[in-house]
Amino acid sequence: MREVYVVGIGITSFTRLEYPLSEIAAYPAMIALKDAGLSKVDHVYVANMGSARANHQTGLASAVVDTLSLTPAGAEVIENGPASGASAIKQGFMAIASGLHDTVLVTSAERLREVNNLEATDIVASLSHPLAEYIYGVTLPSLAAMFTRLYMQEYGVTERHLAMVAVKNHDNALLNFFAHLHEKITIEGILDSPEAMTNNPYVAEPLRFFDCCPVSDGGAAVILATAEVAKQLNKPMIRLAGVGQATDTHCVHERAEPTDLLAVRGAAAKAFQMAGVSPSDVNVAELHDAFTILEIVESEEVGFFKKGEGHLALERGETRLGGRLPINTSGGLKAKGHPVGATGVGQAHEIVLQLRGEAHKRQVEDARIGFTCNFGGFGNNVVCLVFKREN
Repeated sequence: MREVYVVGIGITSFTRLEYPLSEIAAYPAMIALKDAGLSKVDHVYVANMGSARANHQTGLASAVVDTLSLTPAGAEVIENGPASGASAIKQGFMAIASGLHDTVLVTSAERLREVNNLEATDIVASLSHPLAEYIYGVTLPSLAAMFTRLYMQEYGVTERHLAMVAVKNHDNALLNFFAHLHEKITIEGILDSPEAMTNNPYVAEPLRFFDCCPVSDGGAAVILATAEVAKQLNKPMIRLAGVGQATDTHCVHERAEPTDLLAVRGAAAKAFQMAGVSPSDVNVAELHDAFTILEIVESEEVGFFKKGEGHLALERGETRLGGRLPINTSGGLKAKGHPVGATGVGQAHEIVLQLRGEAHKRQVEDARIGFTCNFGGFGNNVVCLVFKREN
């Protein structure tokens, strides 16, 4: 199996975008091509979840490859819900590692803000089981709220811990030009003050407004290549060293232990094994915090902290910039934003920036190994990636 390197990256702002979906995917791709110093690639993968329903567009990959004038390169869409981005990167990895292609563009786009909030919520809710969950009105916030309540009862997590995640990630987003939410928040303002219930109402108790990520538009791109191509381009040698994917029981209520995220645990273990590293080797991580509880629990399931102790590490400041293991330096989904199908590629973009030493005010010192966890559905299809800097 050939080694695979990231030779180019690009991103849009994660916000509300009025451009056609194909252009949202093409813009970061052009940046990535320029970053890599390439004018063509062998194949294009486009990560997206909602184009058919939200944007009335199918065949998105064909439109993107033509917009970029990359024909006759092959092109296809990868859809795996919120994990579409990392799944597309996985496909690119396999294409290069197998010898099928030497250069692959993985780009992504989502434009859910073209529809209203109720429609967007319904589109995302369709990730739940169609016969056992969705038809009964289950939404992702409702699943996250029930999960959070169980976790609080079992491990002592409080609303204050959830607020600490939100405050940390908003602080990080203030250092990220491309983040959706450039808004300073405080524990007092969203939890302790008399105005807290107005400023930060419950969405699905115990989750409040600031415990949930925004609905974002946006896109991101990475270019993957062989070691031979990467050396010729004279870029920092950032290797995609580990790829892991796992699934879990679709219906959350049918899981043997509802507070376990087995797909996260399994995907991370596979990625670390492939990369030949352990969780303790990681210097910086991007975890899928669509809800604040997920950052805490994923940090345990991937092996950074013991089960039930992620919130204690948060209290100690270990996951902040300057801490032992900074998590979600980009602002995470919570504040950087969550353009569903593009999120996993956006996570990879942040890790590559960090490993290159190009993250400026949010740079993690001596970052050599980075990790991403891209969480599909409510933990029923998860993709984890490990990146290494080799020069």
